[in-house]
Amino acid sequence: MIDEAPIAAIATAPGRGGIGVVRVSGRDLGSVIDALCGRRLEPRRAHYGPFLSADGSAIDHGIAIHFPAPHSYTGEDVLELQGHGGPVVMQLLLRRVLEAGGPIGLRLAQPGEFTQRAYLNDKLDLAQAEAVADLIDASTEQAARSATRSLAGEFSARIHELVDTLIELRMLVEATLDFPEEEVDFLEAADAHGRLQRVRDQLEAVLAQARQGALLREGLNVVLVGEPNVGKSSLLNALAGTEIAIVTPIAGTTRDRVAQAIQIDGVPINVIDTAGLRETQDEVERIGIERTWGEAEKGDVILHLLDAREAEGRAEGHDPTARRSSPSESARAIEAELERRLHRDVPILRVFNKIDLSGDDPHLLPADDDEPARVWLSARTGDGIELLRRQLLELAGWQGAGESTFIARERHLVALRAAAAHLAEAEGHARLGNRQLELFAEELRLAQERLNEITGEFTADDLLGVIFSRFCIGK
Repeated sequence: MIDEAPIAAIATAPGRGGIGVVRVSGRDLGSVIDALCGRRLEPRRAHYGPFLSADGSAIDHGIAIHFPAPHSYTGEDVLELQGHGGPVVMQLLLRRVLEAGGPIGLRLAQPGEFTQRAYLNDKLDLAQAEAVADLIDASTEQAARSATRSLAGEFSARIHELVDTLIELRMLVEATLDFPEEEVDFLEAADAHGRLQRVRDQLEAVLAQARQGALLREGLNVVLVGEPNVGKSSLLNALAGTEIAIVTPIAGTTRDRVAQAIQIDGVPINVIDTAGLRETQDEVERIGIERTWGEAEKGDVILHLLDAREAEGRAEGHDPTARRSSPSESARAIEAELERRLHRDVPILRVFNKIDLSGDDPHLLPADDDEPARVWLSARTGDGIELLRRQLLELAGWQGAGESTFIARERHLVALRAAAAHLAEAEGHARLGNRQLELFAEELRLAQERLNEITGEFTADDLLGVIFSRFCIGK
């Protein structure tokens, strides 16, 4: 059941501001407009004047705009009252709006309800509606640009192209199933193999772009682990470009997580400094160490910091290809514990710090069969920090944002991967010719349904509730 009662909310962020907006949406707002503005408003035209209380006195002076249905954000009648952005003024204005709208059932909006109504009234599809929240929450310029492209419908257009291609192929299959007496190899005659391969290639291209968009939205959680005094806090400060964490020569200075959001090439990275890992009788430090393991279990990338002076097998000289520095016994125990605790495939990057003291040159060695990727740097001088930044982007799978990059969410990736799996199954049935046409057609149908989930043309109501409940109130 869809609640069609008119709704109202403050549409600007809490706190003081130069301008504040109260937004109202519903089927017929004439009585509310008369009560607040004392006159009728011309559609889509700004009107300056007082916002009236019940006794006719002015609550505030500002601009009122009326957007009659269906030419509005929600597809319903919308009234926007733009006044001064003080929290008390906004609350007074909202209270008066609810009072004036009482006879028509006006109520406070739920989080995301304005955008939900835009979706339900076909003003936006589901991917575009999600892009509204992603644009608001964007933490980097690149993420904001990609969210804008999704809001403009670029992502949805790519999905519709895939769906249209699948529909065309399904029509050919269904027509053949209606005439089973025909002794014609349908798959050969209709170039079904070629059509299917083309749609699979298109889907793979969309999935690759969606992975980039999801990275821009979700970012990367990078957890710094290692023994005390290997330079984790110094590295956090070097990556952040400011003094975030306290750095001292005293072991165990960091006892709790310290997080800092940074960006590399527009990709948001959340760097988390943690307590040094060692045996300790200090109860506070022990709790911090346990939290370190908890952060590592949630991380997307683990940076295992080591002191370059203490690495076993460190070669003399400055030929990076000749050395295969490996961690000490205690450091290897940390990596063994990481492997035991991590329940998913999380990349580990060894960072040999303090090369300004060891005499090593900054360099990077890629992962091989025996060891993970390794980078030599100095958090104190900054030598090798750029190598680490490039390696983090590579581990994240970042290929660079282009003008076609759109924002994406994990549910989009799940749907795209599922559609790709159904098309792979369809390919298997296609190899058996007309004998497997029914199964071939069924896999195409399932692939189409998974793609339609992205734009909301085939979406469960409970999923809609989860999506819109995470929006801010007033949007």
